[in-house]
Amino acid sequence: MNRKIDYAVITGIVLVLAFAISLTQITNQVTAQETTPFPSREKVISVTGTATASVDPDLLVIQFGVETQEKTAKQALESNSNLMTKVIDAIKGVGISEDDLHTSNLNIQPIYDSYEDKATGRFTQELIGYRVSNIIMVKTVKLDSAADIIDSAVAVGVNRVDSVYFTLSPQKQLEVKDNLISEAVKNAESQANKALVPLNHKIIGVKAISLTEFGIPYPPVYAGAGYASADAFAKSSTPVFSSNQDVSTTANVIFLIGSN
Repeated sequence: MNRKIDYAVITGIVLVLAFAISLTQITNQVTAQETTPFPSREKVISVTGTATASVDPDLLVIQFGVETQEKTAKQALESNSNLMTKVIDAIKGVGISEDDLHTSNLNIQPIYDSYEDKATGRFTQELIGYRVSNIIMVKTVKLDSAADIIDSAVAVGVNRVDSVYFTLSPQKQLEVKDNLISEAVKNAESQANKALVPLNHKIIGVKAISLTEFGIPYPPVYAGAGYASADAFAKSSTPVFSSNQDVSTTANVIFLIGSN
């Protein structure tokens, strides 16, 4: 016996089932939201700790060079190269290795002379030559060799001294930084404990720590440096002394606190 399929009935059943499934999902979501506990209200204190250390520098940095001027760029460059070769040989002669020498800047620029054209009244520029500036940097751990380096370089042709200073090598910076971070965090904890005593609270945990960059002061430059003429150094032996540097770092720590 053939039975007719009632499509309307089937469609109705499908819709009822879909509605039931959707209602079940909504009910589960509401239940999950109701059973999820609200975030706890944490009690915190934020403190910035600092640490400072006086460190002996372990790196000597000197920047100086040779400036030459000739009618053509080729002549100026050749003249500069000849002088710089003598300078490098002289520096090596006082115990500085080639690995300690670096080219800081090499510049070639035209030199013009301005004059007024009497016929037109206009100012005109005339190319009169080229200037070559070759600046080298010496980085050495031989801190007591500063005077010898400068004197020997000036004696053979150096006519400008840009800077002379003592600083920390990358290796020593890392070593000091690691020690200071630990001290800064301890300082923050000490401050927090002192602040909590009158409040009858104590530290129960740490929520976050934020560290600042390692602070190294700008290297103290020798008083006679700073694009000084080499004549200032040529009159007598150049006294250059190193000195300790105060370096610091900070750590911001957010502590979790609770009552005693």
